[in-house]
Amino acid sequence: MTNKITTILFDLDGTLIDTNELIITTYLHTLEKYYPNKYKREDVLPFLGPTLHEAFGSIDPDLVEEMIFEYRAFNIANHDELVREFAGVLETIQILKGKGYKLGVVTTKRHDVTMKGLRLMNLEEFFKVVITYDHVSKTKPDPEPIIRALEQLDSTPEETMMVGDNYHDILAGKNAGTVTAGCAWSIKGREYIAKYEPDYILENMVDLLTILGE
Repeated sequence: MTNKITTILFDLDGTLIDTNELIITTYLHTLEKYYPNKYKREDVLPFLGPTLHEAFGSIDPDLVEEMIFEYRAFNIANHDELVREFAGVLETIQILKGKGYKLGVVTTKRHDVTMKGLRLMNLEEFFKVVITYDHVSKTKPDPEPIIRALEQLDSTPEETMMVGDNYHDILAGKNAGTVTAGCAWSIKGREYIAKYEPDYILENMVDLLTILGE
């Protein structure tokens, strides 16, 4: 690595916390209500990553707000039961924070649900900055969320790494000029994330420590 990394930004869902089952189950519940027996598990995988407006808008623009309301109600009701932790995440974040790295979260999720997930996994205290759907006019892969996070952290793209499990994360990092790291534990598979050519691919979050020389 040519640049000294001082700042690390993380996606939330599928990167820091395992919300895959929650999101898939919520999409299937919502779509079953409006389109009985039409959608299967594999059909909703492409919806992991984009915003709810993008996902539901691709199905029926006229029902977007109604489906989002249904989605959010079910998601909140089942959140704590279905969210799981990823091995190595908490330990890695603790070490990075202890060594003085500036840490932030950049997600397309709403702020209230983002904080709910971080608190559930005991991660809230480690992140000085959390940029969510509510804070930006353009979401990933646009660089705006990353740039906003860096402004608040007083960091530059050159000293920053963006870590994520979806193409939105990798492209947002590239668009903002950061180093990028893809998560091989993406529910879409290692080959999926490799297609977007991140600078690094993490097999486990602990790999970050090796890459950073820690």
